[in-house]
Amino acid sequence: MKKETLFIAFSTQKGGVGKTTFTVLAASYLHYVKGYNVAVVDCDYPQHSIQQMRKRDGEMADTDMEYRRMAYTQFKQMGKTVYPIITASPDNAIEKVNEFLENDDREFDVIFFDLPGTVNSQGVLNSLSNMDYIFTPIISDLLVLQSSLSFVLSVHELLVIDPKFRLKGVYVFWNMVDGREKTDLYEIYEKSINEFGFPLLKTFVPDTKRYKKELSKEGKAVFRSTLFPADKKLLRGSNLEELLIEIAHIINL
Repeated sequence: MKKETLFIAFSTQKGGVGKTTFTVLAASYLHYVKGYNVAVVDCDYPQHSIQQMRKRDGEMADTDMEYRRMAYTQFKQMGKTVYPIITASPDNAIEKVNEFLENDDREFDVIFFDLPGTVNSQGVLNSLSNMDYIFTPIISDLLVLQSSLSFVLSVHELLVIDPKFRLKGVYVFWNMVDGREKTDLYEIYEKSINEFGFPLLKTFVPDTKRYKKELSKEGKAVFRSTLFPADKKLLRGSNLEELLIEIAHIINL
């Protein structure tokens, strides 16, 4: 009998706040650094942005000797291949994942889902209802924050409270934090979040361009990749490792 696999989503109904980026970073960190068996379900239909990232990563690794060496060294040290990326639509995501798990001999610890943010869509709602945990990045833009909290409130009322669903909780965390601004404004926002009763993670992610740094010919250090974990030097000050350690504690990984 296979072990129970956790279904997790970085999800919100606003674009541009980092849900796809954190899906990739979390999957790569847990798979390549911590040694967990991870898979990603790319439900960003029809563009499938994570699958497209894997394609770009693969092309760079095939044509660049340094990246090829990195991939070989990583495989020798870990004894693991790259994590699988499953493309799906929100309507058939759960069905495709269950079929994948049934037919794959490996035991997976975590499946990450990259879902669209339209909670009103039946396909998205069905996928969200099958998650164990949802983590929602928020930013200090009032319109975006209101939309994000509205999403969290809807998911909480529809899925967390109802015992027939497996969702154990929805957690929010600050992303793109400008250190010069993290003062009274954030305290006001956090007061509202606390009034809603939403769990807010202690770790905040600073506003830094390194979160967009992919494999390229211009530089070998990589942060966001489906083939490699974030470079150790770039990790410093990013708060990524701290965030993922906090999340791993919450999900009992």
